[in-house]
Amino acid sequence: MSGAVDEYDVAVVGGGPAGASAARAAAETGARTVLLEKAELPRYKTCGGGLIGPTLAHLPGDPPARVDVHRVSFTLRGGVPLQRVEHAPVLRTAARTELDAWLASAAASAGAEVRTRCGVTGVTGWQRAGDVVELATEQGPVRARTVVAADGTSSRLAREVGVRLSRVDLGLEVELDVGALGARWADRVHLDWGPLPGSYGWVFPKGDSLTVGVIAARGNPAQTRAYLADLLRRQGLTGLRVLHDSGHLTRCRTPDSPLGAGRVLLAGDAAGLLEPWTREGISFAVRSGLLAGAVAARGGAQDDGALQARYRSAVGEELAVEMAAGEQCLRAFERRPAVFHHLLGGTGVGWRAFTRIARGDTTLARAWQHRSVRAAVGVLGGR
Repeated sequence: MSGAVDEYDVAVVGGGPAGASAARAAAETGARTVLLEKAELPRYKTCGGGLIGPTLAHLPGDPPARVDVHRVSFTLRGGVPLQRVEHAPVLRTAARTELDAWLASAAASAGAEVRTRCGVTGVTGWQRAGDVVELATEQGPVRARTVVAADGTSSRLAREVGVRLSRVDLGLEVELDVGALGARWADRVHLDWGPLPGSYGWVFPKGDSLTVGVIAARGNPAQTRAYLADLLRRQGLTGLRVLHDSGHLTRCRTPDSPLGAGRVLLAGDAAGLLEPWTREGISFAVRSGLLAGAVAARGGAQDDGALQARYRSAVGEELAVEMAAGEQCLRAFERRPAVFHHLLGGTGVGWRAFTRIARGDTTLARAWQHRSVRAAVGVLGGR
């Protein structure tokens, strides 16, 4: 614990994909940057760990992935599976324990100072125009011209900024020792469209383990737990040793929710940035972190209004359109999950759209607007 106050151009709170990406982006500009993470890295994090094309394209090299996924199977409420196989990987999976530590190391290599076991206990000065923000931390005070809050769904600064949410979902997940079932899941992801409106479940392979989870709108915890138990039973996974058993909330912002205030920018889950239909968040965390870090690095040369406007514009151009498309898909999926099941697993049009989105060859917004996809939804839905 030091009595001196350490000063930086940019302080980033939270060492996940959003925070580490923000610290890397800021440090690469030459800004004096510190990354503050309350835990010791590596640490376990509840997450399916799917790495899709938009994530991979924005990472600082080849990540520590566990599995290249070539097979995807689909079920509707645990029914008869539809399976697709691709020669080239559809996506990759990673353990967040390894991924987050690797991203923090990349931020350090770019010049950021990384402090672990350094929780932030208070923030002052961020609302005063032109003032320096002071962070009270477990390792002493830190001052910065600009702060990026990337400390997840429970972010203190997100609450103070006043993030507004369109929906909150409950995710339940277990990490299992794959045991003798390794070959069955060596390169396959399974997706089940669930019994609750907008719900789905997944099985993601990670070499020696499997991540199995479900997600549904918050408010039905007993039914969500029953769905997870049913998914495990139907996939023949109930006898495997449980390594981790956890739950989490995912938060999706309203289109007009603030992305920061004063000298603070919000990134990743703290800002409620994720794709509303699949609740995919890693790519949104990485991309919003990079945007926030780059804007924050210029924070000392612009007033608070310009700082916030620049970040809103960047997020609007790159991420907001994807969230809007995801919201459209979610609403359609809630009404007609069987249509989506047959479109993705049973038609060439749907499967090609799925793989192109997963690989980053197109976006959900472009795919959703494609005439053939909309026509297939209409035909399968009887419209």
